[in-house]
Amino acid sequence: MSMLQPLWMTPGRAAPVASAPAALRQWPGLKHGPASPMRPSFAQIRFPLLAAVLASALCGCASLPPPTAELSAANQAVSRAENADADQYSPQELAAARSGLTRAQSAMSSGDEDDARQLALSAAADADLAYARSREALATAELNQRRAEVDELRRRLQTEGQP
Repeated sequence: MSMLQPLWMTPGRAAPVASAPAALRQWPGLKHGPASPMRPSFAQIRFPLLAAVLASALCGCASLPPPTAELSAANQAVSRAENADADQYSPQELAAARSGLTRAQSAMSSGDEDDARQLALSAAADADLAYARSREALATAELNQRRAEVDELRRRLQTEGQP
């Protein structure tokens, strides 16, 4: 075999046009056969591509940011409950929220971010419950006051209407 002779013309190899399927022979500009450079198909690269996508997805999900947003939200929820007089109307839930927030802050300072996140979320839920119960107690007290006023007005109307 000479240096100028193409690889497909070696003895024992068929010509590329004769070995190409009939559907591919209609494009004369395409080279077919063992000597043509192969472009990788999707079937050849799908497993390495899938592995790369999964590896990058796992690396992206492996690290969560520090729970500073959760701690801030829990702190705001405790403040909101305190401003709604939860000390008076829902002291147990407010105490649980304060305790949970303190434990979340200490877990954060010790580097245990997962526990800090869970404790902060729990403290925020306790503070929201204290806020809701405090608001409920205030609304119930106001409702009772309005009912008492209505009853008083009815009594006045009845006494004024009688001769």
